[in-house]
Amino acid sequence: MYNNSEIEQKIAEFLLQIKAIKLQPANPFTWASGWKSPIYCDNRITLSHPTIRTYIRQKLSELIQEEFGSASVIAGVATAGIPQGALVAQELGLPFIYVRSKAKEHGTQSLIEGEINPGQRVVVVEDLISTGKSSLQAVKALREAGYEVAGLVAIFSYGFDVATENFAEAKCRFATLSNYSALINYAAEHNFIQTSDVELLNEWRKNPSEWGTQIEQNN
Repeated sequence: MYNNSEIEQKIAEFLLQIKAIKLQPANPFTWASGWKSPIYCDNRITLSHPTIRTYIRQKLSELIQEEFGSASVIAGVATAGIPQGALVAQELGLPFIYVRSKAKEHGTQSLIEGEINPGQRVVVVEDLISTGKSSLQAVKALREAGYEVAGLVAIFSYGFDVATENFAEAKCRFATLSNYSALINYAAEHNFIQTSDVELLNEWRKNPSEWGTQIEQNN
C-alpha cells in the first residue's frame, strides 16, 4: 500500500476544502446501497479545480510508476474513473481505454471502449474505493479481454476490510493517494469536525452496513 503522509494529508485537505468530501456524523447520508454514512465523497468535483486536478493527475502518475513500474495502457472505470484515467494517460503519454459498468445494448455491444490489444500491461484508474466491487468487475473484464492487469490506483479509499479482502481474493494489488484515516485526522486537526465526532466516525468504518441501525437505536 502507498503510504506517503504528506500526499495523504494534502489530498484530504483538497477534498475537504472544495467539499468533494462532506462529513456529517450528526446528519448521515444514505448511500444507494441503503447504508447510512457520516461521509459522502464525490471526487468528480476535483475536475472543476485546475490546480487540484493537476496535483491529482501528477500524483496518480507517480503512484503508478512507484507501485507498478511500466505500463502499456491506462484503463478508467466508468464513470468517475474515466476522466481521471484519461488525465493520467495523458501525463504518462500512454494509450487510454475505459471499462463500462455493463456492455452496450446496441452496435458492437462493447464492454471495453478504445483500441483493445490483448497481452498489454494495464493499470486501472478509479476515483474511489469503497467495497471494491465495481473496480474488480472492471479488472475481471480486462483480464477476460486478454490484458495483464498490473494493479489499480485511486484517489481515495474508505479503508474497509471487505475491500482489502476482495482485492486479495481477486489477486489484484491496489494503492491510493489518501484514505479515511488520514482524512479523519486532518479533519479533526483543522476543525472540519469536532473532536467528539472522531470516535463516531471511526465506528462507522468498522461496521458500515450496521452503523446506521446502531445510531438510530442509540437515539
